[in-house]
Amino acid sequence: MLGEVPEHVRERISPELWRLAWARMREPGNQAIMVELMGRIRDSVAAFPDFQAHLREHRPPALIVWGPHDGYLPVEAGAAYLDDLPDAELHVVNDAGHWLIETHLGELVALTRDFLGRVHP
Repeated sequence: MLGEVPEHVRERISPELWRLAWARMREPGNQAIMVELMGRIRDSVAAFPDFQAHLREHRPPALIVWGPHDGYLPVEAGAAYLDDLPDAELHVVNDAGHWLIETHLGELVALTRDFLGRVHP
């Protein structure tokens, strides 16, 4: 999913990320594990109302950091958490995408430290 991020961000994403992932998929049994995982998505989606109810009831502190150039999960998916966690913090890192940890680690660490320092002083 490199096509979604700006060119200067693409340079920070090591090709090893997907080369190693695809190499692991060729190992015995791993494809079957992924097929089983994908087969359980329906069960996971069916449990969403329970997850949402838990979040609304307990309102845990939450830090949400999202890259708007994520081809898998659009920024609206991150913002949707605010429906159930209105006190959560949503930070959108403007030029980030799906590989936000790899491309914006410094910014993510700073946001996380700040958040944890306020939530768990």
